[in-house]
Amino acid sequence: MHKDLEKILFTQEQIHDRVIKLGKQITDDYAGKEIVTVGILKGAIVFFADLMREIKLPVRFDFMAASSYGASTKTSGTVRILKDIDTDIENKHVIIVEDIIDSGLTLKYLKQNFEHRKAASVKLCAMLNKPDGRRTDIYGDYIGFDVPDEFIVGYGLDYASAYRNLPYIGILKKEIYA
Repeated sequence: MHKDLEKILFTQEQIHDRVIKLGKQITDDYAGKEIVTVGILKGAIVFFADLMREIKLPVRFDFMAASSYGASTKTSGTVRILKDIDTDIENKHVIIVEDIIDSGLTLKYLKQNFEHRKAASVKLCAMLNKPDGRRTDIYGDYIGFDVPDEFIVGYGLDYASAYRNLPYIGILKKEIYA
């Protein structure tokens, strides 16, 4: 375990098993359909790459960078699109893939944005769900794990651009970010 972590929440093996199950669920739900998956940079990239290999359907994918946090550990409440998708999603089934649903503000904004672009459907997939952090009425359609209202890092999630490469998910010690 990394010295800056209070504890590990999910091991590499637990994450791998859950990603396989999510990929199978998405494959079953979209049988016979082509989907467009949109990975939200930078945090979702590790989960996104693993998940794409577990979906056994034709998948087009794209990336978007959006944030409501900036350099802070708390949301500003204002969502900014830093990089938009290049794919036309009109009449396509879209799955937004995110690392964590926390406040829900970014994902609610993106879901509405994609619906406005006339996507056939928009679903949300997140490795982690932090229900106690929610500030809006958005829920994930495909969720890896629920997590406590703590500062979570690893498997793509960061603090100050560090810890993304940890193969497991853990709680960062408060003295690191306080």
